[in-house]
Amino acid sequence: MRTIRPFLFLIAIAALIAACGGATSASAPAAQAAGEAVGNGGKSLSGGADGAPPANPAPVYGSDGGQIAAVDDAKIIRTGTMSIEVSDVGAATRTARDAIVGLGGYVGASTTSNDGDQPSAEITYRIPAAKWEAALDQLRGLNGLTTKVVTEHTEAVEVTSQVIDLQARIANLRASETALQGIAEKATKISDVLEVQAQLTQTRGEIETLTAQLKDLNDRAGYATLTVQFNVPILAVDVAQKGWDPASVIDEAAASMVSVLQGLATAGIWFAIVWLPILLIVGIVAAVVVAIARRFGYGRRTPGGMPPAPIVGEG
Repeated sequence: MRTIRPFLFLIAIAALIAACGGATSASAPAAQAAGEAVGNGGKSLSGGADGAPPANPAPVYGSDGGQIAAVDDAKIIRTGTMSIEVSDVGAATRTARDAIVGLGGYVGASTTSNDGDQPSAEITYRIPAAKWEAALDQLRGLNGLTTKVVTEHTEAVEVTSQVIDLQARIANLRASETALQGIAEKATKISDVLEVQAQLTQTRGEIETLTAQLKDLNDRAGYATLTVQFNVPILAVDVAQKGWDPASVIDEAAASMVSVLQGLATAGIWFAIVWLPILLIVGIVAAVVVAIARRFGYGRRTPGGMPPAPIVGEG
């Protein structure tokens, strides 16, 4: 016990010194923050006297002393559709293509048609996300070729959480792949090797699938998609002229006349073949009945309204 007591005393002194050192290091940042607050006239570094954000926030420095710029890592997929009327469809599509290419984009798909005097085109553009608003402004004008923006619809969907989730799942699967490779190197039985190889194949397949999904999300977030419909203005006079054709009207009138004449001819045929004989028979029967009735005196009356007196023979 006499030998152990000095060691216990030394251990107690070392613990006391360590506690004092921790308290000193913890109080140093608080004192520094208090000094900075006093140096700024009692204002917090995160805002002014009224709690508003500072006009020029203090820069953030890394461990190497270099300033770290604020970076927005949000992943947003932007899509949109636009329908515009232009004075010249061909010139408008060329101008739009040059404008999009100048912004770093490209044409993803295109469809053109020429229905009579009404040419039109539908083109899908892929535009860098940072140049989205600039591209919309370019298409609204097209150096004066755009006469009217008929419709415009845009949509933004944030996929930051999906990207982070995919990155985490891929990292976990790669760690599992590394662990399985280590197990495969140490495996001695053929059954164990085959089992580990099957798990490795499944893990690598999942990694490839998730990597493709992550690449697709990053591509759609990096390049927005905009589908634009180009049309020329439709004049009411042109529509009225296009909708009226004298030859068609004459043809329709002639067809109606033929239909009416066909109806009259059909009615005449039916009357001559069916109804006329029936009416003749009915008329003959009626005439015979009337003649018989008169022969037997039915229907005859005296001038006074009394039937005639019977004729009595003389003597």
